[in-house]
Amino acid sequence: MFYLIGLGLGDAKDITVRGLEIVKRCDKVLLESYTSILTVGKEGLEEFYGRQLILADRELCESSIDEILREAKTSEIALLVVGDPLGATTHTDMLLRAKDFGVETQIVHNASIMNAVSCCGLQLYNYGETVSIPYWTDTWKPDSFFEKIIGNYSRNLHTLCLLDIKVKEPTEESLCKKVRQYMDPKFMSVKEAASQLLQIIENKPDAGLSKSSLAVGLSRVGSPEQRIAVKTLEDMQSFDLGAPLHSLVIPAPNIHPLEMDYLAQFR
Repeated sequence: MFYLIGLGLGDAKDITVRGLEIVKRCDKVLLESYTSILTVGKEGLEEFYGRQLILADRELCESSIDEILREAKTSEIALLVVGDPLGATTHTDMLLRAKDFGVETQIVHNASIMNAVSCCGLQLYNYGETVSIPYWTDTWKPDSFFEKIIGNYSRNLHTLCLLDIKVKEPTEESLCKKVRQYMDPKFMSVKEAASQLLQIIENKPDAGLSKSSLAVGLSRVGSPEQRIAVKTLEDMQSFDLGAPLHSLVIPAPNIHPLEMDYLAQFR
């Protein structure tokens, strides 16, 4: 049996009772470490679960998943995922592979930023398509996500922006030389995301958004250190929301009065 178990967003105690029962009885438990991060480290989880965890980075999940699934034919293996286990396409692919291998699977859901973003007061049913904002480089500055934000905005819908994270990413030099060398981990902040958006707006002044458009910054949602800030995009690019992970919301142009009242406490 192969289990995908969501850990939620807070700390070690956010796992569900069912998820914890499965973790305790599994033959092997892997902790996925590249699509998100938890506020508590691997050691904290091991202490709470009372067992050892195997750190599963991108390389392990992508290159060794077939081996893991073959093992799951005769033993119980769990992969722990921050948030909800189906929040990333990587995990959907794992389930499809498991089906091809004839391996039984079970999913244990949990809270993710996709529903916990409602903590800022903007109602979930008023959101449009979620977008991802990637880190730019000197030679690569994609802006296709901006068109989706504008599409939502034109339909009076909010946009949740998931911000890029880089964990155990190979350096350009290592890819050229085919050696294992990785960049230091980094996590995009709302400051960086707002700055990139403002650069796009400067080049597309008639798109509908401006530097005075409202933005909602969120950090460490679901943890005791959760923070929310409501500012203009211009002000957001210089505002420090503290430690990662961060998310950014671009509200619809016409916000419901109840939503506006809730947002007011974060200004």
